[in-house]
Amino acid sequence: MLTDRQRSVLDFIQSEQREKGITPSTREIQSHFGFASQTSVMQYIATLERKGFLDRYARKARALVTPVQKVRITDIPIYGQIPAGMATLTEQTVLGHVSLDTRSANASKNARMFALKVRGDSMINAHILDGDIVILDDRKEARNGDIVAALIDGETTLKRFVTEHGRPYLRAENPRYPDQRPAHDLRIQGVMVSLIRRQSSGGTKTVLSAKHSPSRGYGAAGAKGRGGTQA
Repeated sequence: MLTDRQRSVLDFIQSEQREKGITPSTREIQSHFGFASQTSVMQYIATLERKGFLDRYARKARALVTPVQKVRITDIPIYGQIPAGMATLTEQTVLGHVSLDTRSANASKNARMFALKVRGDSMINAHILDGDIVILDDRKEARNGDIVAALIDGETTLKRFVTEHGRPYLRAENPRYPDQRPAHDLRIQGVMVSLIRRQSSGGTKTVLSAKHSPSRGYGAAGAKGRGGTQA
């Protein structure tokens, strides 16, 4: 049984998860309810855990599960551009984190994910805009038509991965940009699974699943349209 205030705290957490795809921080909960300190917030969270309305994953910021909605929140690191020659994401400087429930992120179970901030307009026809944050699975293989972060001849970009006559290349989703064909090297660094866009209200919203990103049905023997440089 929950008190009115305990129910209000739980409702607020669930509402933020549902509408923004993120779990509110203890500071945000404190501000919303006007608590004197974050200690009060932690006491409410501990009570909701004890009563079975919340689960919390150790050593994961904002990693709260609301059993009613089966929402699991995970922190995803945001990187800048992947530097040329950088072999692993652990070597990079993390610019921040975005917290999403794994269902909204379209992530596979136990997937390791990272995020990149989009710069440029080469992917606008896939509804990927300048300033968006793309969520990617950290894997090194892609299927024909996937949107990927790739290292091509020493430069990193976000493009559509296309294979034609057995030869891979990168294609933009903007007719102003040419296809990018590797002179020496093309390495996949991540495959896009979803995208989030910051709202004017200051929140974030998952606006695109990679499953629903337009791909124009690229086949192994050919591809349609024109494409690009850096997103």
